[in-house]
Amino acid sequence: MPPSVSATVVDDEAERLAALNSFKIVDTPPEKEFDRIVETAGAIFDVPIALVSLVTSDRQVFKARSGLAAASTGRDASFCAHAILGDDVFVVPDAALDILFRDNPLVTGEPFIRFYAGAPLMAPSGHRLGSLCIIDTKPRLNFSAKDRRTLQNLAALAMDRMELRRLEQVAADGVERSANIAAASPDAIVTADHDNRITSWNAAAQRMFGYSASEAIGQSLALIVPPAMRSAHTAGLARVARGEAPRLLGTTVDLAASRKDGSEFPIELSLSRWHENGAPQFGAIIRDVTGRRENETKLKRAAEFDHLTGLTNRITLFARLSETCAKNEPASVVFLDLDGFKEINDTLGHVVGDRVLQVVAERLRNTVEIEHTLARLGGDEFVVFLSGTADPIAASALGEKMIETVSLPIEIDNDLIHVGASVGIAVQAAKAWSAEQLLGNADLALYRAKAEGRGCTHLFTPELRSKALTRGDTSQQLREAWDGRAFELYYQPQVRLSDGRLTGAEALIRWNYPYVGVIMPGAFLPILETSPLAGLVGEWILRTACEQASRWRQAGHSDFRIGVNLFAAQFRGNDLAAIVQRALSDFDLPAEALELEVTENIILSNARSIIAQLTELRGMGVGIAFDDFGTGYASLTMLKEYPVTRLKIDRSFVSNIGDNRKDQAIVSAITKLAADLDLAVIAEGIETSEQATFMLGNACAHGQGYLFGRPMTTAAFEKRFLADMVRQSVA
Repeated sequence: MPPSVSATVVDDEAERLAALNSFKIVDTPPEKEFDRIVETAGAIFDVPIALVSLVTSDRQVFKARSGLAAASTGRDASFCAHAILGDDVFVVPDAALDILFRDNPLVTGEPFIRFYAGAPLMAPSGHRLGSLCIIDTKPRLNFSAKDRRTLQNLAALAMDRMELRRLEQVAADGVERSANIAAASPDAIVTADHDNRITSWNAAAQRMFGYSASEAIGQSLALIVPPAMRSAHTAGLARVARGEAPRLLGTTVDLAASRKDGSEFPIELSLSRWHENGAPQFGAIIRDVTGRRENETKLKRAAEFDHLTGLTNRITLFARLSETCAKNEPASVVFLDLDGFKEINDTLGHVVGDRVLQVVAERLRNTVEIEHTLARLGGDEFVVFLSGTADPIAASALGEKMIETVSLPIEIDNDLIHVGASVGIAVQAAKAWSAEQLLGNADLALYRAKAEGRGCTHLFTPELRSKALTRGDTSQQLREAWDGRAFELYYQPQVRLSDGRLTGAEALIRWNYPYVGVIMPGAFLPILETSPLAGLVGEWILRTACEQASRWRQAGHSDFRIGVNLFAAQFRGNDLAAIVQRALSDFDLPAEALELEVTENIILSNARSIIAQLTELRGMGVGIAFDDFGTGYASLTMLKEYPVTRLKIDRSFVSNIGDNRKDQAIVSAITKLAADLDLAVIAEGIETSEQATFMLGNACAHGQGYLFGRPMTTAAFEKRFLADMVRQSVA
């Protein structure tokens, strides 16, 4: 709950707003220093949104934001307006259950806040200007004292940056004003003339460098430059003497400085310049950042390493995997999971469980070579990433060694604790791969190792991926995929065979299965087509494909046509035509730009109902394609009765057409029949130029197949074909 509002806080609101305005930071352009702070906060606390929020009289303005599009919100909806009412971190574990926030538009709508924690930004004057806050779309019931201190440290870093920025602005306003501030400033403020001689030296500079004002004034600025850097400093002065602008002017940089006793320390320096009597003068604001460096080192370690074991954490592991993946280098993953660890937690408690994890981590650290990445993925899962090698024998040997060392008894408080381990291994040769897929392969292998009796290693093989769908109820997994938006459309190009010009594409569904990767439709469509989801998924495919086709037509290909496969379930409600009309209208897509594909099996399931709906669709101008033509016994009868506009020659007749006279005869017969019935023809499965030439020579005007492009994501399709679309439409 929010802190109580004291009368003093209310009475001082005008002063608080005046203090905020003095920083001149509201509604200013983004600055990378603040962006880094929110990115660090997001990484440390593993939240999707982190903000530096400034609270004005009627708004909260985001000086820096990560994971949020909006630049500001009204103050009445602001969580940060409550955070500035006290000195401690303001925490809302679950906004949906909090009487003060559950009806807040930022909770009921975007960004759907559930968890909030904000540390006030405390100005040196004592006024609270805003907060550094973290936001999650999931509740978080445990936010420890350590978490609060970490968030407060980040807020202090942000406030330090704001104060330094304010001082830099003040210094730029003029020497006289800077002189009045310098005496009380906690930062060293030093000025020098065009000969590099110090002309002013405030009290903070005396404390920082150890020289009194009388010792420093009149001396060269090299007085505080470390000996190793003085030659570079002298060269810079020479460039300025020749009329060149100082390289550090107008920027804030980190440098090393030297004290009177010869010790060196890190500083943050901001340099400004002005002219007096025609001669340039220089001013420097200098801050000792020793403490900040130490704090940043601690924060960086917290962001990159597991707090319990000190091993690399999940975020860093994925970063290193992705770096190797981007180079298409070989890699191996050894995925270890403890056997019997749950029983230890349940019987001996989580404190003992944590100590077991620490012992296991130390044993693995002593087992794994230092050049490999050893990480704790979470819970009792550990991963070793071997970059630059895809040797399954070496990886298996390491897995066996890890199991052996983990299985040794662990002594805690004079008790011997026994825990085992199972290992899954995945190796990847030097070709295109993804971090998620490699780790997912190792996870599948680990699952098999546990199924085989635990305490052993198992190497991933491709058949494990297809078997992954047999775990549990596939129908339930499909429901979870639908709820989690795990389905995606791929697009396979369709071209005119005479010149290879793109004429359209067929939309094809794919399933992005967690840790496994993209699942091909043959593995799940038979179940999906008979599930209650079929109608919902079918309509989603239709609308998504229509929306995408409309965008591509607007991008320059005015005659682009999209092909969409229909499920039998979409014909059962007798409202298919209305659904199609609504999709065409919503996305401003002409009817002739859509081709609906049906198979013989769908038609045979309810011929009387389907023919009426197809006739209505054809009357709207929508194309009707007969898919897999030639593979069913009733195809010729259907051509006479159904409003078909195009035949799709099945790939089974195309694949061997170069040397199979029967396939050649069937294709020739289909194309002649289509010509007599005034139907268009497109051949599927074209993979060679010889096949394309044969089809073109047999009155088949259009083709589809790997020769022209495999099914691909929207982004890949646009990258490969969109530029051609625009160029061809202009030609």
